[in-house]
Amino acid sequence: MKVHISMSHSLVGLFLVMTCLSCNMSKVWATTQQLEGRQHQKRSDKPIVKSIKSPDGDIIDCVHISHQPAFDHPLLENHTIQMRPSFYPLGLYDENNVESKMEPSSVPQLWHQKGRCPEDTIPIRRTKKAERYGKKRHRTIPNPTSAHPNQDDHRYEYAIIYTKGDVFYGAKGTINVWNPKVQEQDEYSTSQIWVIGGPREYLNAIEAGWHVMPSLYGDNKTRLFTFWTDPNTGNWWLQYGNRSPLGYWPSSLFSYLYDGASEVQWGGKVLNLNVNGQHTSTEMGSGHFSTDDARRASFIKNVQIVDRSNKLQTPPNGGEVMTQSACYDILNTYRGVFYYGGPGKNPNCP
Repeated sequence: MKVHISMSHSLVGLFLVMTCLSCNMSKVWATTQQLEGRQHQKRSDKPIVKSIKSPDGDIIDCVHISHQPAFDHPLLENHTIQMRPSFYPLGLYDENNVESKMEPSSVPQLWHQKGRCPEDTIPIRRTKKAERYGKKRHRTIPNPTSAHPNQDDHRYEYAIIYTKGDVFYGAKGTINVWNPKVQEQDEYSTSQIWVIGGPREYLNAIEAGWHVMPSLYGDNKTRLFTFWTDPNTGNWWLQYGNRSPLGYWPSSLFSYLYDGASEVQWGGKVLNLNVNGQHTSTEMGSGHFSTDDARRASFIKNVQIVDRSNKLQTPPNGGEVMTQSACYDILNTYRGVFYYGGPGKNPNCP
């Protein structure tokens, strides 16, 4: 059994920013970079093959694939790296020749203007000092969650559709990407896909999509993100558009997702801190309600799941969750596409 998450996007306001080293920086900067690199390397104990500075100031460290921090996890101590999926869901490509349909795996990013990581290495964004020692950082790095109506933490606002009641081996969606405004430094806004397994108190979830999170990155740019909890491999793969898979989550990491998911969700999430007792004005999606002009509303289309026969299918009818429809809402066409989002605080959402 191979499990697969496939994601793509339409080109609407996309900012996928990572980091790299400028070749024209001064010796003073180089000395500082080398010092920071040695300190970072000592902390992480990972040999850095190359460092690249992005035009936006971020730094990417290129680390050999076998030395990536994921292998520090005790469950991956003797893990053998799988370089590509065993097979692909039927219907993912129009022809049987999967490899010929793929685009290069590298997604164009800002830091590529200054260089690329060598073969057999992976790029890791270097954590900035303010992010490592910031007093508020721990408050807003999200734990994987799902939009169950009985969720205890009411700070999270959702506008999602879901399907459950079967076993799912993958999920797909085409997300049109915006740059939602975030009111508070410690709030965030996401557009994403969830695959979920297990009871609420022992939830296993993988989340992938786009978010704006100032407390993590120090800016308001939209970035690709993934989160996860703690022959067929059972690994969960992430694919971006028609490109080669970006990577996978080994099945050994999960207690409930190792043999499939029990629920899949698509939609948006906002962290609402209710500053001064008022609802946040942090936007979801484009910041427009689902019933606004279709050219302005955020949507997810090509909504599909991978079923027991390894086929991509339109999901069986499920349901919707809107925690506060006056703030963020949904319009589901039930034809593999739905609209969602909203401005947050407004006269009907005080």
